[in-house]
Amino acid sequence: MPKAKPGRGQRVAEQIARDLAELIPLEVRDPRVGLVTITGCEITPDYAHARVFFTVIGTDPEECTAGLTAAAGMLRSKIFKKLRIHTVPTLHFVHDKSVERGFAMDRVIDEAMRTTRSSEALDDDDASGAKDGR
Repeated sequence: MPKAKPGRGQRVAEQIARDLAELIPLEVRDPRVGLVTITGCEITPDYAHARVFFTVIGTDPEECTAGLTAAAGMLRSKIFKKLRIHTVPTLHFVHDKSVERGFAMDRVIDEAMRTTRSSEALDDDDASGAKDGR
């Protein structure tokens, strides 16, 4: 049996992510699913399973995961028709928390910068006060 082309799994995963990004807003009518953004997809070497990472706005991530999981079979069949590959993986949806962590880090950095600027301003005031007091 010939070996698969290098990178084929990655290309299939990327195509699944693109297809899901198009299909979810058009096909999923579950009210638990809010505004979903697909952030990535990882596929097993045997193409049996795909972990689909997403972020969501306007809905609780756990409820959204439940809604997407309920629609996974329908989404898989639509992907099967589009991809035309022998094995279309079972879809497993995972909430991607990296975006939330990124926002949290931005807030920490902003607060640190404000604190640094405040302490530098105080130091400048102390230095100018020392010069005036000579």
